[in-house]
Amino acid sequence: MPNQSASGLVKRWKRYETRDNATASVPSKTRGLYALYKKEGKKYRVMYIGVAGLGKGGTGGIRGRLRSHRSKKKDWTHFSMFEVHDNITREEIMGLEAVLLAIFRYDPRPLTNRQKGSRKLSLLRRKLLWKER
Repeated sequence: MPNQSASGLVKRWKRYETRDNATASVPSKTRGLYALYKKEGKKYRVMYIGVAGLGKGGTGGIRGRLRSHRSKKKDWTHFSMFEVHDNITREEIMGLEAVLLAIFRYDPRPLTNRQKGSRKLSLLRRKLLWKER
């Protein structure tokens, strides 16, 4: 029997890697989600949540996005990345990002990419879908 993944969504992940280790520790064309943090004492404050590898053929992977953030966003000190399985679609990755940004929408800690809303999520919230069947 083949090995089963511990998660049907995430293939592998790294957590709280240092900014200096961003490009060396992430394989190219890695598709999935990532978070940028600022370490404050013993805590890691989430500053940004993003997705990568959404281009045709998985282009624009997490490593490239981290490289871009190194030159544009100066305040982050660490990152986490969550690589998704190959069968996870572009739309599913974007849906996960929308859910995470919705969770942080009214959090008092400022994210640099705070979301105003998601059309797909707002459709799911409609009262019609919550009626008992």
